[in-house]
Amino acid sequence: MIQDMAAVPDQVLHGLDTITGSISVVGSMNADYTVTTDRLPKPGETVNGGPLQILPGGKSANQAAAAARIGAHVQIFGAVGSDPNADFLLGQLGNAGVDISQVMTVPGPSGTTVITVDARGENTIVYSPGSNARVDLNYAHRSQKTLTAAKVLGLCLESPIETVTEAARMGHEAGMTVLLNDSPFRADLPADLIAYSDLILVNEHEMAQLLGIDEPEDGDWIGADWDRINTTMQDFGFHRAVVTLGGEGSMVLDQGENYRIHAVKVDAVDTTGCGDAFMGTILAGLSSGMTLVQAAQLASYVSAYAATGQGAQASYGSAEQIRYRFA
Repeated sequence: MIQDMAAVPDQVLHGLDTITGSISVVGSMNADYTVTTDRLPKPGETVNGGPLQILPGGKSANQAAAAARIGAHVQIFGAVGSDPNADFLLGQLGNAGVDISQVMTVPGPSGTTVITVDARGENTIVYSPGSNARVDLNYAHRSQKTLTAAKVLGLCLESPIETVTEAARMGHEAGMTVLLNDSPFRADLPADLIAYSDLILVNEHEMAQLLGIDEPEDGDWIGADWDRINTTMQDFGFHRAVVTLGGEGSMVLDQGENYRIHAVKVDAVDTTGCGDAFMGTILAGLSSGMTLVQAAQLASYVSAYAATGQGAQASYGSAEQIRYRFA
């Protein structure tokens, strides 16, 4: 059974006034080399593109910036390189209100991505980890006291998996709410990482691969058997999950209950980083006492706002901007 959580915009947006919680984010910071084209190239094909832009990105940095811009107290843990991109990335995070005091600098390049965006706002992304690969267990242990001082911990998989798992363990044992974004996707999540994570965020295709279930032949995920999916997710190890469905919104699976969260319709310019804006808002909401459903409803607005601008962090709005856009 699905509970349809149709929302009143003013009521959902009022949640922006309650964002005060504390968040630790462990993971990646990348310079996004972004070019726009009329359409994405096929394999072996060359297409003309617009001017190259270098924009601040990295899934973890994006999530931290999105949460901080709407009012959460966010500290990021990770590494930048010794290249010019390092100052750029840290400066952008600082401008967003993220605490960067625990970020370490290592020799070599910072993390980078190469992104192509077409006229419909769809994109392709290639990731080069650079300094993100140097976020090791020793760093996690040195950062433990500060990292576990927050209420909620946000994790993704652009850092070494052993570091992500150790951070989850430290957060879990400290009583933090640990939210795992299985992205970049891997189906073989370590058993310890599953055990230490309180909930998971995936899109519909990642969920199908993770749980080993078939996708609907007609593409209608809303009409899928969500009771069965929920049971399968719990058997896998997650009693709470958020499954994003692109233009169809998202589904919240919470302790056996299924809730449909509607998408907020906008004219998309660039969808790069929208999933990270969604994740960042979930972190902000949970850290501030919202239910998972309330956080997901607010995330629909924050991520929709991000789709109306270019890039990832560059497109994220403040609470005031988001409220004004959708009020």
